Amino acid sequence: MRRVIRNTYSGSVCEREVYDISELTRNIKAARTPKPRFQNEEEREQHKLGISRRRHARLVNANFSPTSLYSTLTFSNEYEVHTFEEAKRIRDNFVRRLKYAYPEARIMAYLGRGKSTNRIHMHMLSEGVPEELIRRQWYLGSVVRIEHLKEHCYYDGVDHGQDYTGLANYLFDHWTPEQGGHRWKATKNLRQPERENPKEIKRQYSEQKPPRAPKGYVLVESKATRYGYLYFKYVRIPPKRTRKKAEHEKMRS
Repeated sequence: MRRVIRNTYSGSVCEREVYDISELTRNIKAARTPKPRFQNEEEREQHKLGISRRRHARLVNANFSPTSLYSTLTFSNEYEVHTFEEAKRIRDNFVRRLKYAYPEARIMAYLGRGKSTNRIHMHMLSEGVPEELIRRQWYLGSVVRIEHLKEHCYYDGVDHGQDYTGLANYLFDHWTPEQGGHRWKATKNLRQPERENPKEIKRQYSEQKPPRAPKGYVLVESKATRYGYLYFKYVRIPPKRTRKKAEHEKMRS
């Protein structure tokens, strides 16, 4: 077997995957990560779900930053909707109005039900749309939350900087089978993660001996599977926080 490494850059996140390919593989650049062996259909579905979750997180990280807005929009009693079919129509028209005003805007919108109220609501990530326009165009209820994404995201006490994977997973999990279709609504102009071609390597890596971090990045995660697949996550070194920023983010969290 031959060993290759592949880098994927999504905003401030760099992911490095190390895996084996067959000796018979001619075109290394086209080599894909090996498919795991599934013991049952449930394992297969969980694997597919994991791929979708990672793809979604990469899109979020590639398109949004502290200049972007995270909004939570609810329906008033007068405009309350009871089916996701109705909600999707309203969501699509709302996004269309924002794009009409700001054609370069990048938007990802999500529908879900409140845990306590069971009422349908919407979350939205947006880049290039003024807060005033969102408030003005959402006349169907309340803008419960609208704030800039954080400059410092913490996972298990570690500063990941502008790594929005946690928020991405929260929004990804808003989908329920009742909704059907896609888990999110996205504008067509989203930036795609930069995925480099695989490169053959001779050096041996492990969870304890990861590849050297790219310049300006720091390692934050390492994991391995029983099939020899290795995954390493790096984030761009976050800027130093001032006391004022630290107090502001503490109030938001």
